[in-house]
Amino acid sequence: MNLHEYQGKEILSSFGVRIQRGLVAHNAQEAVDAAKRLTNQTGTSWHVIKAQVHAGGRGKGGGVKIAKNLNEVEEIAGNIIGMRLVTPQTSAEGKRVHQVLVAEDVYYPGDSDHQEYYMSVLLNRSTGRNMIMYSTEGGMDIEEVAEKTPQLIFTEQIDPTIGLLPFQARKIAFNLGLAGTSFKEMVRFVTSLYKAYVESDANLFEINPVLKTSDDLIMAVDAKVTIDDNALYRRKQYAEMRDLREESPIEVEARLVGLNYVDLSGNVGCMVNGAGLAMATMDLIKMAGGEPANFLDVGGTADAKRVEEAFRIILKDSAVKAILINIFGGIVRCDRVAQGVVDAYNNMGDSINVPIIVRLQGTNAELAKEIIDNSGLAVHSAVQFQEAADKVKEVLA
Repeated sequence: MNLHEYQGKEILSSFGVRIQRGLVAHNAQEAVDAAKRLTNQTGTSWHVIKAQVHAGGRGKGGGVKIAKNLNEVEEIAGNIIGMRLVTPQTSAEGKRVHQVLVAEDVYYPGDSDHQEYYMSVLLNRSTGRNMIMYSTEGGMDIEEVAEKTPQLIFTEQIDPTIGLLPFQARKIAFNLGLAGTSFKEMVRFVTSLYKAYVESDANLFEINPVLKTSDDLIMAVDAKVTIDDNALYRRKQYAEMRDLREESPIEVEARLVGLNYVDLSGNVGCMVNGAGLAMATMDLIKMAGGEPANFLDVGGTADAKRVEEAFRIILKDSAVKAILINIFGGIVRCDRVAQGVVDAYNNMGDSINVPIIVRLQGTNAELAKEIIDNSGLAVHSAVQFQEAADKVKEVLA
């Protein structure tokens, strides 16, 4: 689950990480009121207006601007709220901005002594350990830094059974070239950041930039945070932060009916039971010359109602030209799945207007094939994996 910048900063602050302070506004007047409150609280006279969308590169798309007075706060906030923000991480249509973060200006006028760093905490899946990735090149796309100057990217591997050790936090501060007060500040920052990552069950904490001010304070100026969906049952305070407006409407609908669905950009819809088989099916479609339109795991229950819901979800994507159903009958019997497909097809009538290939293997697979073949419906049955691939290729031709 992705969070907005202001939500990520709230979590960081709760674990003792110094942040660039700010308030959320949903319209221009709220932005002005927020700016006034920040001035009273922090003394800042300039404010940073930041679009709150789940995408990076907001500044490049015009979603981050400086306001030097309240009139500019009102004008800039009014222009950003409601706009469709296009960034390198959005589609060509962009994302609609529903709110902005009005933040204090932490770059002091005339200050040339500040420095920006990059820092993120994530799981290194190749080692099975948490990792802190950091660089002196803050404020830049980390992918660009990795491509052009990989020697400027450092990593610190952390044993999850032990946690971040004090010498590792000191090593990070040393590699960033810090000394004195800023060194101690960075050690505290790194320690608190890692604690926030672990205790919030996050998949990612990315701070770009981490700022060292001219008076040697270390703070998070931005925050990109992703929380593990599987941990939300015990992190209900974070589950309430979910902004469904920022997610794919189809994925939201699928989640509500209990389907594991990820929207993709291909032309062949997938309906599979089991994540591993779903991934293999997507590979199969690719090898057959198609492109998977989605990842969809219907789980261990593939009755008529669940199959019908899956059909409706898949067919909301107008790019789908065929549907491949690939079910292994272990816990669920193949003949029941086949009957579920037939019943769902009959219930939906003319709304199913693309070819359907059904591959059922496992318990009662042969009986399932008979049910499909004798249904009189425009459904192609298959038993072998390659046979299903050939039929996908055939219907796409």
